[in-house]
Amino acid sequence: MSATGGFGPPSDTGFHGENAMLIARLIAGNAGQHTGDLDAQLDAASKAIEAAGMKLALADMLDFCGDVLELSLPGGDARVLADIVETHFVPVDYLVSERAIAVPSVFVSDMDSTMIEQECIDELADFAGLKDKVSAITERAMLGELDFESALRERVGLLEGLGEEAIGRCLAERITPMPGARTLVATLKARGCRTVLVTGGFHHFADPVAAQLGFERTVGNRLGVADGHLTGQLAGAIVDSSVKERILREEMASLGEGALSLATGDGANDIPMLRAADFGIAYKAKPKARDAADGHIGHGDLTSVLKLLGIAQENWVVE
Repeated sequence: MSATGGFGPPSDTGFHGENAMLIARLIAGNAGQHTGDLDAQLDAASKAIEAAGMKLALADMLDFCGDVLELSLPGGDARVLADIVETHFVPVDYLVSERAIAVPSVFVSDMDSTMIEQECIDELADFAGLKDKVSAITERAMLGELDFESALRERVGLLEGLGEEAIGRCLAERITPMPGARTLVATLKARGCRTVLVTGGFHHFADPVAAQLGFERTVGNRLGVADGHLTGQLAGAIVDSSVKERILREEMASLGEGALSLATGDGANDIPMLRAADFGIAYKAKPKARDAADGHIGHGDLTSVLKLLGIAQENWVVE
């Protein structure tokens, strides 16, 4: 079966037939540099789909998105299809959905290592000479090996006595947007999508990052500060995985029936939010988060999300 032979015009809704129930979109440019490579990969994937008891009904390149290949099935297991896509199109960025893929009504995203390239607490710890120690705890927490709240309190405790001015220096010198972040947020907003940044990190960082990237709402933790120095404590309730999920569900409830949600994240504390979203996309993620998501981006930048949603590059808002 050829990806380029044509199976009828692609549909912007994500379905090419009335009875289609399972859709996979993948960035075909990541799958093979030549048409022949992609055809061979598609043929192998088709055989694997049949061997799994499913049927590939249609396979089309989405002309309006350039290098996006869409697979349409009349039904089946989304997790099995995702595994087949990951196995037979290597490397690949993809999204698998049991509903029509469309522009979401609300976008809720993690911040650290998702919308920005760094883990803020690790970079801040470097000003106290503790980056290696704090980073090791962060990595284990994001892998899901440590309880998030305990790990957060331990890391914040290590920062006791650090001058508050280090936060401003850290922001200016260390924190950079993830490639494609501004374009992703601006393009979704231009199409009527509400944007929310929710982080297990801190408002000291999240508020300026949200303003820079264009998010409309910010939810995060607060560092305790007294006499110009960090107290080693947190002020207020903890924003953990359950809060991230709750924020997404609250936003969806406010929008009413028919609204669609998109979530992006990279760590174990993002899993409930990724699972709750209509389209949960793990971005360069830890294994547990990747396994819990509907899709994964590990090769392209954040504009790959726009491609997978079916938004043509000519309609991106580049800032």
